[in-house]
Order: sequence, then structure tokens, then C-alpha cells
Amino acid sequence: MSETAHHSHKKLYIGVFFALAILTGLELLIPGLEGVSYIMKASSLTGLAFGKAFLVAYFYMHLNEEKGWLKFIAAIPCSAGIYAAVVILESMYR
Repeated sequence: MSETAHHSHKKLYIGVFFALAILTGLELLIPGLEGVSYIMKASSLTGLAFGKAFLVAYFYMHLNEEKGWLKFIAAIPCSAGIYAAVVILESMYR
């Protein structure tokens, strides 16, 4: 039988966990910032949310171990989100 060696991902997952914890801490600090515009706060929080979603999908859902076509299929919903953002922004500034 063919057996493949399994190496532990514990260090990687702990690193991702701490990165997510730091990003969450930043998300908690941003709303309390004085002198920063609402648009800047909203943009920062949205960017942090996308970053956290990427980390979870890439590492915990094992997209980093998948073939290119499956990564592409997983990225298709992102295009719908970008389209929705463009439509919303376009309607706001009309």
C-alpha cells in the first residue's frame, strides 16, 4: 500500500488564529477612532472583514491545497460581491 507522510499543520493554524485575533482587535478599535470619517471607518472594517474571510477560506477550508480550477470556482462569488458594491456605489453617487 502507498502511504503518504502526514505533517502537522498545528503551527500554521495557530499562526492564522493569532492573525484573526489581531484583525478582530483592530475591528473593535476602529469604530472608536475620533476624527476619522464614516466612509474611512466603513472601508477599513469592510477590508478587514474581507481579509478575515480570505484567511478562513484559504487555510481552514484548505483552498491552499486545491488545484487552480477549484480556487477559481471558489472565487466566482467574489465577482458577485464586487458587482454589488459597484452598483451600490453607482446608485449612491447618482
